[in-house]
Amino acid sequence: MGRGRQKAKQTKVARELKYFSPETNYRALEQELTSHGHNDVVTDNRPRAVVETDTDDDSDDYRRWSDDDR
Repeated sequence: MGRGRQKAKQTKVARELKYFSPETNYRALEQELTSHGHNDVVTDNRPRAVVETDTDDDSDDYRRWSDDDR
């Protein structure tokens, strides 16, 4: 019996979100896009990719196989 109320509430919330358009602060957006000091919380906390220097001759093997196809 409660499913009808729940669905009606979800529909109401979805409709509010769909048609809600807040005022855009273009000044703050411009400052964020043109700032030279990049401080991104999400990407700053990610571990950096480790660049490995591969000294094996795997690339030579690849070149050998790719040269045969020509």
